[in-house]
Amino acid sequence: MAGKYELKKSKNDKYFFSLLAGNGQKILASEMYESKASALNGIESVRKNAGDDTKYARLVGKDGSPYFTLKAGNGQVIGNSEMYSSEKARDNGIESCKTHGHGAATSDLTD
Repeated sequence: MAGKYELKKSKNDKYFFSLLAGNGQKILASEMYESKASALNGIESVRKNAGDDTKYARLVGKDGSPYFTLKAGNGQVIGNSEMYSSEKARDNGIESCKTHGHGAATSDLTD
């Protein structure tokens, strides 16, 4: 099953998206955007950069949990992963982002 982007609107009228794997698990979550157009641009940036391993930062949270961020060509963070139980699980998340990020369809749930 193919992955997808879910575009949503928050209670405070901001837009955000998540990249979901084929099994529905969230791979990547975006920041909040002021406009729908900006959020859609964020999705396009993930599509463009997801396949490039150099765009991923492999990080460790304050509690020691591994996670990753995906950056655009300008160095801005496009999205963050969840916290993982191990570096191997985080690296699998990155591979899933690479697999699903480029060609995933967008499901617009803002209406």
